[in-house]
Amino acid sequence: MTPVQRVYLALADLVLVIHAAFIAFVVVGLVLIWIGWLLKWAFVRNMWFRAAHLAAIGVVVFESLTGIVCPLTTLEDHLRLLAGGHMRYAGSFIEHWVRPLIFFNMNQSAFTVIYVAFFLAVALSLWLVPPRRSRRATQS
Repeated sequence: MTPVQRVYLALADLVLVIHAAFIAFVVVGLVLIWIGWLLKWAFVRNMWFRAAHLAAIGVVVFESLTGIVCPLTTLEDHLRLLAGGHMRYAGSFIEHWVRPLIFFNMNQSAFTVIYVAFFLAVALSLWLVPPRRSRRATQS
């Protein structure tokens, strides 16, 4: 493998890790909201956190309903091909461990149903555990 191919492979792995972090933010975020509500954690009612969380799953739902392939998946695939991969997702250490955690072999319509259901759960959490304005915003 040439040095340039190694750079492309490292960039593809970086995109994969960013993708996994995005997914973790969406999934773990909802769990933290509910746990935080029970344990009275202030950050789970932060308006910016909640807006970012809703927007993140909203983007996923929009992509799924409109048939748009996730740009992170497309970018990663392109970088792996530039790295000399002849097959989609030719391997590396990071890919070997992270990819199975975020990609499953299911029908796209099943994913769409899951995304929409998750979006509705996040939206419901906005109503049941409403965000609050920061103290600084209310003092000005």
